[in-house]
Amino acid sequence: MSFLSKFQPFFIIISTLIGIFLGKMMPDLERYAAQGIEVFLVGMLFFVFLNVELKEILKSFSDARFAVSALLLNFIVTPLFAFGLSRIFFTDQMDAQIGFIMLLVTPCTDWYLVFTGAAKGNVLLGASILPLNLLLQIILLPVYLLLFMGTNISFGSISIMRGLLFVLILPLAAAYAVKFIYGKTLGALLKKADDIQCVLLCFAIVSMFASQGSALLGNIGIFITLLPALVLFFGIIFCLSLLLGTLLKLPFKNIIPLVFTTSARNSPVALAIAAATFPMRPTIALVLVIGPLIELPALAIQSMLLKSMLLKKSRK
Repeated sequence: MSFLSKFQPFFIIISTLIGIFLGKMMPDLERYAAQGIEVFLVGMLFFVFLNVELKEILKSFSDARFAVSALLLNFIVTPLFAFGLSRIFFTDQMDAQIGFIMLLVTPCTDWYLVFTGAAKGNVLLGASILPLNLLLQIILLPVYLLLFMGTNISFGSISIMRGLLFVLILPLAAAYAVKFIYGKTLGALLKKADDIQCVLLCFAIVSMFASQGSALLGNIGIFITLLPALVLFFGIIFCLSLLLGTLLKLPFKNIIPLVFTTSARNSPVALAIAAATFPMRPTIALVLVIGPLIELPALAIQSMLLKSMLLKKSRK
């Protein structure tokens, strides 16, 4: 993983501050910045897909206990947990509920490996689940939204599918077309793909905050509500992952990637879909941008705890 990708959460924070500053100081910039959000996000996802081989999905089951555990927690337990937490913490804030659910039902596909390595866990095993996580979250995100929120707000499957088509299907098709045409000559570009997608994500976040600066600043109190909700999520999912991995008698080095693949979230993909599907509802995007600001220290704490636990076990 590249330097930019490794410290992506920090660059997200910086991009957020730059966007807020530009939106505050240059109000006329809002309408121009709005046009860049989806362009940057689609470009970012093109490079994400350029690095993912769908044929690698079969390798996810090299350790069936790990794969089944990760899928169970990510795509059954977490969505139900997310729905419950959204109703408790965002009772009368429908857009915040949508953003919260979108954040939690999309497992991370990048920096969770950084924390897995920092905790001395099995990075290769953690990486094996990545393609499957990406594919399933793309397929299941609209299902979760319609299942949990469809009867409460005015959006339908057509708008979601339109958003998916533009920000996911098109870059996915373009990425595989480029790989099919150019094949092995893409080596140099693939090495830079992580850096490029990080830069494009940061530009997208700057554009988003610059385009909705006034609206977002008016909803900054969401952070106060989001903080305990996410702390509760990270704490409980950490304990569940440890418990399930222990019950299945996974080696502790394999439990570590299980913790991180079920804790870390994929806010860039969720943000891309939100920008295309809910362009006039900035609160949804706000939740998705604030999420990593809370997630980063939570994952850092988990990494330190797991590394300490591994060290104690190795001494026995």
